[in-house]
Amino acid sequence: MKYDTILFEVNANVVTVTLNRPDVMNGLNTQMRAELFDAFKRAPNQGRVLVLTGAGKAFCSGQDLGDAKSVSDIDMEGTLRDEYEPMLRAIFDCPIPTIAAVNGAAAGAGANLALACDVAIAAESAYFLQAFSRIGLIPDAGGTYWLPRQIGSARTMGAALFAEPVSAKQATDWGMIWECEPDISFANKVAERAAHLANGPTEGYRLTKQALRGSFDRTLDQQLETEAHLQGKAGKTYDFKEGVMAFLEKRPAKYEGR
Repeated sequence: MKYDTILFEVNANVVTVTLNRPDVMNGLNTQMRAELFDAFKRAPNQGRVLVLTGAGKAFCSGQDLGDAKSVSDIDMEGTLRDEYEPMLRAIFDCPIPTIAAVNGAAAGAGANLALACDVAIAAESAYFLQAFSRIGLIPDAGGTYWLPRQIGSARTMGAALFAEPVSAKQATDWGMIWECEPDISFANKVAERAAHLANGPTEGYRLTKQALRGSFDRTLDQQLETEAHLQGKAGKTYDFKEGVMAFLEKRPAKYEGR
């Protein structure tokens, strides 16, 4: 697929997908959602970590409300089922680690797209906004799933009803994201984090994601069984053998992700 609304770049096993509609704050339209779905599916075959970011001053302003001719033309349920859900599943289920590099405003579906990634790193000037109630809607694009699990019911309800911006610092304090970084060092921090994951035990990361993703839906006994099963798989990988040998030989491990 030829991309017109996003950029797809690969460097040193790091796949960077950039939302590239800066004139509308990287608002999501039908074409961008299709291109993101394709890029998220393609990324694991191209690199060992995926970084999602935005061009210009914003990360993503959410749904491009100017994409429809009129309000009556907008089929919210159909759009969510046919366009958003496949895109969100593609990044949520991505087998390689995913990083949302939130360089600026992340609003509405844009905020929740960032939260679909494994790790979110935000520039200090960035913010997150559940803007839906401002136009009479409910949080979507996975927001009602991820937010309660990350920041609890009380903060989720306040963020949804009041639709007030949550600063990157506040989002970090709440546990919504992994970390915020001063704007001046943001790009370097993202590159450092991405390189760390790109050079790490890829199969171990995949199994870690698998164990954690379903933990809320399992009992303790089920989770312990899952851990044992997945750890058994991890213990048979090249990365485990290399990690142990590197530890014993007091040298950096050279993971190959196979």
